Amino acid sequence: MQIRNIAIIAHVDHGKTTLVDALLKQTHTFRDNQKEMSQTLIMDSNDLEREKGITILSKNTSVFYKDTKINIIDTPGHADFGGEVERIMNMASGAILLVDAAEGPLPQTKFVLKKALDAKLKIILIINKIDKKDARPQEVLGEVEDLFLELAQDEDVLNFTTLFSVGRDGKVFRELPNLYTSDLQGNLEPLLETILEEIPNSAINRDKPFQMLISTMDSDTYVGKLCIGKVSQGTLKKGQSIALIEDDVVKGTYKASKLYTTEGLQKKEVEKITSGDIVAIAGIPELTIGQTVTTPLFPKSLPKISIEEPTIKISIGPNTSPFSGREGKYYTSRQIKERLWREKETNLGLKIESDTQSVCFFVHGRGELHLAILIETMRREGFEMEISKPEVIYKTINGTKCEPWEEVTIDVKSEFVGEVTQELGKRKGQMVNMTITEGNTRIAYKISENNLLGLRNALMTKTRGTATIHTFFLGYEPTGPHMEYSRNGSLVAVKPGVSMTYGLVNAQERGTLFIDPGVEVYEGMVIGEANRPMDIEVNVCKEKKLTNNRSSGEGVSVPLEPASPLSLEQALDFINQDELLEVTPLNVRIRKKHLTFVQRKVLKRENRV
Repeated sequence: MQIRNIAIIAHVDHGKTTLVDALLKQTHTFRDNQKEMSQTLIMDSNDLEREKGITILSKNTSVFYKDTKINIIDTPGHADFGGEVERIMNMASGAILLVDAAEGPLPQTKFVLKKALDAKLKIILIINKIDKKDARPQEVLGEVEDLFLELAQDEDVLNFTTLFSVGRDGKVFRELPNLYTSDLQGNLEPLLETILEEIPNSAINRDKPFQMLISTMDSDTYVGKLCIGKVSQGTLKKGQSIALIEDDVVKGTYKASKLYTTEGLQKKEVEKITSGDIVAIAGIPELTIGQTVTTPLFPKSLPKISIEEPTIKISIGPNTSPFSGREGKYYTSRQIKERLWREKETNLGLKIESDTQSVCFFVHGRGELHLAILIETMRREGFEMEISKPEVIYKTINGTKCEPWEEVTIDVKSEFVGEVTQELGKRKGQMVNMTITEGNTRIAYKISENNLLGLRNALMTKTRGTATIHTFFLGYEPTGPHMEYSRNGSLVAVKPGVSMTYGLVNAQERGTLFIDPGVEVYEGMVIGEANRPMDIEVNVCKEKKLTNNRSSGEGVSVPLEPASPLSLEQALDFINQDELLEVTPLNVRIRKKHLTFVQRKVLKRENRV
């Protein structure tokens, strides 16, 4: 049996997971009465993926077509999860590049295509969503060709096959239809045939010694850790001896207790695995991604997975607020450490270090979303944590201090272009391109990561939530000018208790509130953003005093405005250097590092001296 291994790569929301759904259904991977036949986004099984509508974890599935097994790897489209993309590229022999027929290639399209070309994968281009009203498939094809010319290091990669599709309807065409309607006959056969024609067979070198690079890991309640990867060469039978190799050094020898391959979305236990297939092996208790599994008679390592360095760091530690231990199951430094080290095993984009000055841990990631997903995942598992403000990671290169730079692309309605250019000008961004199409404008800027922090939150406010922002990592360059920090101060609770309407009405005159009445607060907790550049102390637990002559409503003529609570990502953007983010399974709170007014006053005086 022949095997084709193919990765599906694209920008966020260009239709990767929807196309995989259609492939699974049309190849009869499920029975007609299985629940998956009526589901969408089948591959996005993680709760956070379904909520956010993005792929976070790469996953593989398989379909069978004309006696050929096609392993399909669904990859994230967001650059913050580049570690997921980088570690699975070595499992594929080709890639389907999906591009939206209206939006065209975007920063993450450039990112994933660059990774695929670096891995020397054969590319099949699909212009997707040709049914959109504003679709412009021929123009988009020209833009993708320009992108190939920019990224290609070998002219052979320019000879790619182009298909046109409506992934939602499960239809692919070799030629662009003159007019697409839902009644137009079509299926995914042109894509499946193209995969057989263009993607090389991976089932080769079966007579050579067994060798497999560990690209990802999983765990099973009954058999323990599973190492997952593509078998580079040879075959392996259940019960045979295997060796774990790192840098050509044998780390240990074991028995292959269980062997699995994939059929559809399910793992299937088999007696033998062969070259070219994507498989899972049980029997090695301690292992890491990037190590090699071989036969003991051939202890040779495969090339390790290359991962780009993180660009942002935060501090994560146990919750020290007055509410510590009340809302979570895990809140000690030891529990947080064990969880972070477990995450490090599979999340290759992360780097974790212990803080020698405290019980906290420095977590280095690829971007704010990368770190926010980790925090949200831990929060849902029952952890209480204290998070510092994200900071950029600097490097010294050839004696020069350098910082990460990004290309940021913003799609916005033309009426908000003034607000966007004003904000990016304040952040020292350098405009590199601007295109205008039918009331919408796309602007590209080059900007340092330091000046980029908090941009998403600021632009969402200024464009009434309509701006779409995407980034592409350009690399480390000498530090440029930094913007003057311009966030207003905080409204800080001066007394503990329960927030009251009377106290909140008085506080709202001084800024925007994050909480409603009936919320328990503590001294030093941030309950809103001030309307001035300085912090303002407020007593939101203040209650209106009642007398025999006055009713409870008398004298309260100003209505209380609804609160504007911050999401986890917004709160990470918002917090200042002297503040911390308290994250629990039930709440996200912002607090001052020093909770009492006296402590903050003394610290301010010392800094002034």
